[in-house]
Amino acid sequence: MLNYNPLACLPSSKELPDSDDTPVDNQLQKSIPDLLRSVLAMAWEDRMDWFFGIRMGIYYDPDLPAIVPDGFLSLSVERFYDEYLRPSYVLWEEKKLPLLVLEVVSQTYRGEYSTKKAEYAKLGILYYVVYNPLRRRKPRLEVYKLVNDAYELLHDGNHVWLPEIGLGIGIERGTYLGIPREWVYWYNEQGERFLTPEEQAQQAQQQVQLLAERLRSLGVDPDSLT
Repeated sequence: MLNYNPLACLPSSKELPDSDDTPVDNQLQKSIPDLLRSVLAMAWEDRMDWFFGIRMGIYYDPDLPAIVPDGFLSLSVERFYDEYLRPSYVLWEEKKLPLLVLEVVSQTYRGEYSTKKAEYAKLGILYYVVYNPLRRRKPRLEVYKLVNDAYELLHDGNHVWLPEIGLGIGIERGTYLGIPREWVYWYNEQGERFLTPEEQAQQAQQQVQLLAERLRSLGVDPDSLT
């Protein structure tokens, strides 16, 4: 009897383009997802069951082009396969939808509040996050949750808790890559913001300096201990 595997007839992630080659027209479209991924890499350092993609193609139908959000988060998947990493995110291989997608709006409107929103809802992605730094009178950050096949806007101040992910997401002013501005951050359940790698390094340096000062006050030269 012939064993037929329909997945064997589908293209693999290595055979598909990794993105749509559309250049970003705003540096924030890459910097904000970079920040979120770098914070996760430290907050979830010991976890290997998550993946955060940046400007990577998500393939959901072999006959259709990929959708390419600015960022997306998947859980219960391998963090990486091998040293070559993922070339793209193929649903018939991963068998897990991203739980969250992120779009950063630029001056070139790309349907973030219409066609893309509808596309992500049809696909069944639980959370849709839109950050629009150009807005002045409307909220710059909007977080939608899929309820009965339609997105509902969540309201919870400057950050929103996402229980299915175990993280909150929100905005506040800070400094990343030496740039002081409003950024999108992860938060814990108590509403405390996770530090960026830069902030953690600064905090560690401050602790070293405080320890050195304490030793000097006790008459010990910290340099003599190295």
